[in-house]
Amino acid sequence: MTGKPYETASISEIADPKGWSPIRKHFGVESFGINAWTVDNADEGIIPEHDEVPSGHEELYIVIAGHATFTVDGEELDGPLGTALLVRDPAAKRAAQAREAGTTVLAVGAKPGEAYQPRSWEMNAEIPAMFDRGEHEKAKKLLTEALPKYEDKAGMLYNIACAEALLGETDEALGHLREALEKQPHYAESAREDPDFEPIRSDPRFAELVGA
Repeated sequence: MTGKPYETASISEIADPKGWSPIRKHFGVESFGINAWTVDNADEGIIPEHDEVPSGHEELYIVIAGHATFTVDGEELDGPLGTALLVRDPAAKRAAQAREAGTTVLAVGAKPGEAYQPRSWEMNAEIPAMFDRGEHEKAKKLLTEALPKYEDKAGMLYNIACAEALLGETDEALGHLREALEKQPHYAESAREDPDFEPIRSDPRFAELVGA
């Protein structure tokens, strides 16, 4: 929070190399989720297919540049500039494709009737690039410091465990992996094949955890 009653930023200036502008995280918005996605090319996916069952959010999508095509539960919807699309049902599968280069879609979401809780995907989205650069210690520190801010912690705990395994911190990695699996048992399948766990794969405790 700054000393002023407002803050400003350019969507393009806060965009990452993949075109995601993490607006909520940038400003620290606490009452709703808000992000933007931009693609450089026509016929490029801009919103990947997903549902909001884990969050219970209803989502509003607005085309603020270019032209998109939305798909909601198999129904295709044209989305020229200025289109606003509300998807109320969290279980509805939704996705968007750009029809013009430079298309930007703004997405706003929250769960009706409840105080907003940030979703940890926005933090986990930063981690693969950090791992690719070998920044495992930095990734662990970022995730550990952010952990209290998020309600859905399983993915973050899993990534912390990955970082610790690569750093040679076996006991810590196994502890955080155990916590992740207690919250989301399906991560065991990922862990069995994840190369990040190669340094601890021979540990019998790892095999016991993931059912290998």
